[in-house]
Amino acid sequence: MRVLGVDPGLTRCGVGVVEGVPGRPCTLVHYEVVTSDPDTDLAHRLLNLDQRLTALVAEHRPESVAVERVFSQHNVRTVMGTAQAGAVAILVAARAGLPVQTYTPSEVKAAVSGNGAADKAQVTAMVTRLLRLQVAPRPADAADALALAICHVWRGGTRDRIQAALRRAR
Repeated sequence: MRVLGVDPGLTRCGVGVVEGVPGRPCTLVHYEVVTSDPDTDLAHRLLNLDQRLTALVAEHRPESVAVERVFSQHNVRTVMGTAQAGAVAILVAARAGLPVQTYTPSEVKAAVSGNGAADKAQVTAMVTRLLRLQVAPRPADAADALALAICHVWRGGTRDRIQAALRRAR
């Protein structure tokens, strides 16, 4: 199963693509961070994200998309931007006919490190180890997106296969 993970953000949106099956190590396909200038008009920032995610879906052909679920933060502006970027990722997936699953940060951390309270350094170290990389993916947004994709392969892969079988049966 090939999964595109998205760590949403307006200024920096982490994107990672991995391939794997539940219970086995995943393989890195691609990662990057989609950036936008905070001084650019919001509509153009969202359009930039939409266009890049659409191109990545077309290029890497994921079977599913995993997006970090927005959680409560103290900074409402940050929450709004994260939610808007996450909505763009979900829309791109829906437009491509791909199933989408959202995960909380603690679910992702627990899946890749065994600790739902792991810090960014621990998540990055585990992603590097799990994908058997020589160098840690940077910046942290990219590592977080890869962690989301790994989490979905391991936790959501079975769920997606069941849903796909149900759709085919209809």
